[in-house]
Amino acid sequence: MLQPTKLANNNFLSSLDLSTDEVLNILEIANNFKNKKISINLKNKVLGLIFDKSSTRTRVSFQVAMTRLGGTTIDLNPSTSQIGRGEPLKDTARVLSRYCDVLAIRTFNHSDLEEYAKWCSKPVINALTDSEHPCQALADFMTIKEEFSNFKNLILTFVGDGNNVANSLILCGALLGVEVRIACPIGYEPKGSIIRKALEIYENRNLLKVTNDPYSAVLGANVLYTDVWSSMGEENKKETKDKMFKGFTIDSNLVSKADKDAIVLHCLPAYRSKEITDEVIESEKSRIFEQAENRMHVQQALLACMLS
Repeated sequence: MLQPTKLANNNFLSSLDLSTDEVLNILEIANNFKNKKISINLKNKVLGLIFDKSSTRTRVSFQVAMTRLGGTTIDLNPSTSQIGRGEPLKDTARVLSRYCDVLAIRTFNHSDLEEYAKWCSKPVINALTDSEHPCQALADFMTIKEEFSNFKNLILTFVGDGNNVANSLILCGALLGVEVRIACPIGYEPKGSIIRKALEIYENRNLLKVTNDPYSAVLGANVLYTDVWSSMGEENKKETKDKMFKGFTIDSNLVSKADKDAIVLHCLPAYRSKEITDEVIESEKSRIFEQAENRMHVQQALLACMLS
């Protein structure tokens, strides 16, 4: 039986903090957790959650994952702790290192996450920043692997904003050798730094494509993926982005251009009739709720590897 093995990096701030073998190992362990083929006891281990952004799936999946491992979770809400009053991150990190065994942090600036990791003597996990959402990508590729058994010759098309989710899909896709296509309006492409990092990893640089045409991007795709057009903190851009993203909705017409056995993913929450239609979410091609469940399993596997 495959058992959790210690990761080479102490922290998980980016998809690139894992090697290809480590990603595959985590996905396999997660599958074993899901099918109740493995049991790990992390009694007396404590996970601290610091969430500057609201959350449903990430918060609950981490809490349940840690509980299933026999550990405890403490929710360090910034509004009810000294964090929200402006205590220096380096002070908070050093104190929490003495209380908790691992921290999962959901914040805006990726630099804040790096500051926590710099001063924290215990592992730090990226539970979402404006730059990346690596735990989400693990769950996404677990869902894809469940459907197609492996990643050979697969095409993943992301339609929408070149945001943190898209960034992590690109980087994790590069590690796994999956063809990733990003379709977004002009001016909303993923960061150039993310593209460059991915191209350094891909053995075949042609497997990463960024286009402004959603229809060409979905041709023959095995996986169609989307996310909200306006992320948390972009409420003032919502009206503008709704106009700019017209034509980038995953609807039945767009799905029909993909491979006949294609599946549809969305990291949720979804604004039905904007980035995706209600019909597609509720269709037989949707794996959206399996994908949401898999957040818990991959995080259970990740915590087990970090703390075992």
